[in-house]
Amino acid sequence: MIALEAHNLTVRYNKQPVLWNVDFSIPAGSLAGIIGPNGSGKTTLLKAAMGILGSDSGYVRFFGKELDAVREKVSYVPQRQSVDWDFPASVMDVVLMGRYRAGKLLGRLSKTDREIAAEALEQVGLYPLRKQHISELSGGQQQRTFIARSLAQQADIFLMDEPFAGIDAASEESIISLLQSLRSSGKTVILVHHDLHTAIEFFDHVVLLNTRLVAAGPKTETLSVENLNATYGGQLTVLNKIAELVRKQEYPLREKNTKD
Repeated sequence: MIALEAHNLTVRYNKQPVLWNVDFSIPAGSLAGIIGPNGSGKTTLLKAAMGILGSDSGYVRFFGKELDAVREKVSYVPQRQSVDWDFPASVMDVVLMGRYRAGKLLGRLSKTDREIAAEALEQVGLYPLRKQHISELSGGQQQRTFIARSLAQQADIFLMDEPFAGIDAASEESIISLLQSLRSSGKTVILVHHDLHTAIEFFDHVVLLNTRLVAAGPKTETLSVENLNATYGGQLTVLNKIAELVRKQEYPLREKNTKD
C-alpha cells in the first residue's frame, strides 16, 4: 500500500515556484526522509500535504484518499521553532490534544483518553514531567512532547518537520529509537531532514528535493553521488564526505559522472 503520494504538485510563493511538478510515492511501513538544501521546498511539501498551504496544481493523497477522509490517521509535527512555547499548557495538556477528534474539540476526554496520553508520555520518557509547563522544557523534551501528542493520536502516518533541529545528541538518539520502533510496528514515518550523514544509516526510503524532485525510492537506489550532485549542486565538501559513506555502505555509485 502507498502511504503518501504526491502527483504533479506545484506550490508558489509570490508567483515564484517553491515546489514544481513534484511526483513521488512512499510505501506504507517506511521510515522515509525528505532531504535537500535550504530553500528546496521540504517544509512546503509537508505543509501542502497537510492543507496548511494551498497548491497551484496537483494533489497529495494519504492511503489513496484525500486528507479529510483520513485526517485522524495522519499526524503532523511542525518545526519546534514555529510553536509558541509560552502558551499556558502543561506537558500533559499538550499530549491530550492528540485525543481530540475533528468536530469534537469541546468534548470531554475520557479515562481511556488520559490513559493513552499517559502511555504516550511513558514511551518518550516524559511521564515524570507531565505537570511541568512546556516553556520549562529543554529543546529535546519539547520535541518529545510533540511526538507524544502524535502517539496519543494513534495515527498510522507521522509527518515530522526537522524533529532533530536544536536538540542534543541524547535526545536525538532517543527519538531515532522511538521512530524505528514505530516503523517496526507498521507505522509510516516521514521526516524533513537535513543531515546527509545520518540519513544513510537512518532511513530506508528517501525523497531528494530541490524545488523539483531529483529522485525518490529506497535509499540503496536513491543515494547515489549523481543524485546528490543534482540535489546539492556545488557543495562538493558535503558530497565528498557523503560519497565516502556511500562507498562504505556499498550503495550504487556512478562516480564517472561526478566532478572532482
